Amino acid sequence: MQLVVARIGRAHGIKGEVTVEVRTDEPELRLGPGAVLATEPAATGPLTVEAGRVHSGRLLLRFEGVRDRTAAEALRNTLLIAEVDPDELPEEEDEFYDHQLIDLDVVLADGTGIGRITEISHLPSQDLFIVERPDGSEVMIPFVEEIVTEIDLEEQRAVITPPPGLIDESEAVIASSRDEETGEETRDAASGDAASGDAAGTPKGDA
Repeated sequence: MQLVVARIGRAHGIKGEVTVEVRTDEPELRLGPGAVLATEPAATGPLTVEAGRVHSGRLLLRFEGVRDRTAAEALRNTLLIAEVDPDELPEEEDEFYDHQLIDLDVVLADGTGIGRITEISHLPSQDLFIVERPDGSEVMIPFVEEIVTEIDLEEQRAVITPPPGLIDESEAVIASSRDEETGEETRDAASGDAASGDAAGTPKGDA
């Protein structure tokens, strides 16, 4: 099975290095020195990773035969594709490969359907599920334990407990309004307490 593991970005420096947008949870395995990767467009590859390093939080790679900035810039936007055994599983129990998660149904704890995972976005801070809803719209769901409570590969579903506003923006508006009302009540109550204390000559509750 072929999986996209990275996309090449801009050239870095003058010695053939490129920045890459990582799309795998195991860059040290998929993008390590010696890795041979197919490409899209196919005519650009295959590419063999010669060396890699992290610079300012971004992964930089250098490929065999790519020695200057011009050659590196010519690779920009190329997708890097690794051959992965479809039966291969990550070492950690709570980790999953992208191909295991794509097409899972996303449901709430009560079984309400939200949509289907169409893409996994690997950001520096966290991973995101890109979920297509029945109406064709998309919603991004952070792949964190507090929100994604269960991945059931047998049932082909991901169970989520989203905070207000993540799925339905109107919920965020309602929650915000409720917070504002609560704040008004608190301020009113605080003002009343201060007035009572001032009138009595001592702070309320000291007796």
